[in-house]
Amino acid sequence: MATAQPPVVTVAGPRVHRAEEVLTPAALAFVAGLHQAFEPRRQELLARRRQRRAEIARTGALDFLPETAGIRAGDWTVAPAPRALQDRRVEITGPTDRKMAVNALNSGAEVWLADFEDATSPTWEALVSGQLNLIDAFEGRIDFTSPQGKEYKLLPADQLATVVVRPRGWHLDERHLLVDGTPVSGALFDFGLYFFHNARRLLAKGEADPNSGPYFYLPKIESHLEARLWNDVFTHAQRRLGVPHGTIRATVLIETITAAFEMDEILHELRDHAAGLNAGRWDYLFSIVKNFRDAGEHFVLPDRNTVGMTSPFMAAYTRLLVRTCHRRGAHAIGGMAAFIPSRRDPQVNAAALEKVKADKDREAAGGFDGSWVAHPDLVPVARASFDAVLAERPHQKDHAGSEQPVTAQQLLDIAGAGGSCTAAGLRNAVAVGLRYCEAWLGGLGAVAIFNMMEDAATAEISRSQVWQWIRNGVVLADTGEKVTAELARRLISEELDTIRAEVGDAAFAAGRWAESRELFEQVALADEFVDFLTLAGYALLD
Repeated sequence: MATAQPPVVTVAGPRVHRAEEVLTPAALAFVAGLHQAFEPRRQELLARRRQRRAEIARTGALDFLPETAGIRAGDWTVAPAPRALQDRRVEITGPTDRKMAVNALNSGAEVWLADFEDATSPTWEALVSGQLNLIDAFEGRIDFTSPQGKEYKLLPADQLATVVVRPRGWHLDERHLLVDGTPVSGALFDFGLYFFHNARRLLAKGEADPNSGPYFYLPKIESHLEARLWNDVFTHAQRRLGVPHGTIRATVLIETITAAFEMDEILHELRDHAAGLNAGRWDYLFSIVKNFRDAGEHFVLPDRNTVGMTSPFMAAYTRLLVRTCHRRGAHAIGGMAAFIPSRRDPQVNAAALEKVKADKDREAAGGFDGSWVAHPDLVPVARASFDAVLAERPHQKDHAGSEQPVTAQQLLDIAGAGGSCTAAGLRNAVAVGLRYCEAWLGGLGAVAIFNMMEDAATAEISRSQVWQWIRNGVVLADTGEKVTAELARRLISEELDTIRAEVGDAAFAAGRWAESRELFEQVALADEFVDFLTLAGYALLD
């Protein structure tokens, strides 16, 4: 009988310093094995996404799945959380560059979400060096000095945050690694390299280091079948490396409207590996626009900055998340407050801290076990909010939340949010979208814009709102002007003129503003809605 030929693995990316330490033959073979085992199912699930979106477009409706009613009614729980993930009251998020790695690990937060997804522009350099930075961090050799002479050193191991890695979503490819000529999944590339290099390293630290373990955040999941695929990937990976089943723990971001209707089912699929759910608020808003973009004015989202977590449909979503998690023994983690402090402007700083405090107070009182911040200065603010409720307890899973059932109608009551569509909101969406696209094309995935931390999720809201307002013929509440593609193009030109005046002709010419305009217009003004900004932008990355 003929022996199956090993796959042909091709690294097509440019040279990255020390890449050979990450892209070892054994590591690449491990990722290739994941690709061969799971790529067909990934493609099937991506096709299912398109079918489901077409069904939503046809019906303008979404509901809990009748075929999984038994799971929702059942009496089951997920596996107990490991010691490192018992107390998660403050989690800091950010990309995996060296400076961020040291600052996040030293931040005082319980968890660092080391992000290969929305906070990272997926250049080959960033992805490979990010993996290397994590290895160096675990080996205690990540200390470095910046070009300005500032030294960055890790604190003692018992003072460092627990690392939870967020790989890219199922929809993204990694074109720089090919298996038999086919790009591998970005999700399997990020997960596979991290798990291969670090799972046994983390476990070897044993009881001496309570922060050890291969832990993950799973983004952009749209159904429990996608969670099932991740669970099978985990089982396969653990078996291949001889790691005990259930060692991996994953927290799922509920950041799509379809996943909100399958929280129980998602936890059930991952129950041996589940650690909790997170309220990914910004992508959640984007997902609502994307899925219901042609369902009529009831689903038109008002100005982004007027839709808070107290909006009825968002409050219903968080109530359901907390109740589901705690009923199943899982952690409920709150979302990101995008406001960031300013060390130069006391007035801006005070306003940001006040808004973050209000946000975290609300989450802690609502039953969440922890929450996210994007800046080390916000760690003590969030901590104070959760300390006031938790005290010495590691979590509040005994807080079941409201017994009042959350209905499909409540989750989809976008019109009940109030607010309005204004010229200022439209101009802000254009300004944020252009500035973020330029930064992302330049290799930055998390960017401070107008005292807000913007990442791919918030940029998606900006561009999708422009698209939605145009397609629904929105009339701006403050000017009476109808939103059209021509109006959007005029605002784009005006914003680019403003940016040129801000940065100067030389800096503007050195930037990637023409490409930014091209990308933003493609995802905000095209007749057909582009599923993800990052899919369109990936072709323009170096």
